[in-house]
Amino acid sequence: MTAAAVLKPVAHHWARMLAGLGHTVKLIAAEAVKPFVKKGKKNDAADAAAICEAASRPDAKFVPAKTVQQQGILALHAARSLLVKQQTMLANAMRGLATEFGVTVPKGIRKLDELVKLVDEDETIPKQAKQAITGLHDYCKELGEGIETFEAEIVTHARTDETARRLATSAADAFRHIGSLRDPIPGIGPITASLIAATVVDISLFKTARQFAAWLGLVPRQNSTGGKTRLGRITKTGNREIRKLLVLGATSMVCRADGWNSALGAWLRTILERRPVRLVTVALANKMARIAWAVMTRKEVYRAKGGVAVAAQAAA
Repeated sequence: MTAAAVLKPVAHHWARMLAGLGHTVKLIAAEAVKPFVKKGKKNDAADAAAICEAASRPDAKFVPAKTVQQQGILALHAARSLLVKQQTMLANAMRGLATEFGVTVPKGIRKLDELVKLVDEDETIPKQAKQAITGLHDYCKELGEGIETFEAEIVTHARTDETARRLATSAADAFRHIGSLRDPIPGIGPITASLIAATVVDISLFKTARQFAAWLGLVPRQNSTGGKTRLGRITKTGNREIRKLLVLGATSMVCRADGWNSALGAWLRTILERRPVRLVTVALANKMARIAWAVMTRKEVYRAKGGVAVAAQAAA
């Protein structure tokens, strides 16, 4: 018996449960089902009918169920992302409160210690404000310790998972040690590699590198008619966390474009001469996603000059 279900946070759990009972379970994305929900009829029966209709389409695409281990790693990523967000909010609140009394410091989490020191030394700031800023700083440091704990677990996964190691290993490192994280795909570190490995259950579902980039929402939106192609901003569909990390990694590489001595670095500098920085950043993130697809599909490691070396041969 075959069972189809909408892809929601609890869907993978029920997929494993039903598969254990002998059913063939197929998970389908909610956005693929929404067009089949009858207008004005939002109830369980209408949703079930829409799922059956969407699942019966010949072009329907399904998602394999994640394992318990993969969901465990994703839980670490979700917790880390939440703590980072809260830490940023606290840092902004501290800076805002201190600015009201004329105290400012340069950007960066590490500058908060200096901010608290300046606030303590300023006799014009009332003790109530000092107490508030100090309390936020203490809470911010606790969040920082939690983030470091989660990141340590994520890096451990990146060093032990086969797919994550390929994403975080260059061909040069493969000759020395296949688990090295020293020279990965540009802009992809252990955290991004771990998230991609835990999220993408079956890379073969993406037939081309562009499909993988499109799934991440890193391709331009099309508004074409009459044979005229009009491209807009990126779609921003798919997995938000992976896209965010790729864009952040691409941003760091754009900032170091002048010292990036490779074919990809030369391409980046050429594009920067005629395109806005943010557009180039997204274009680089798109290229990073395509490189990641090639590495996972061919089961090879990254070569900085644009080629790849088979991991098994490189490790020999």
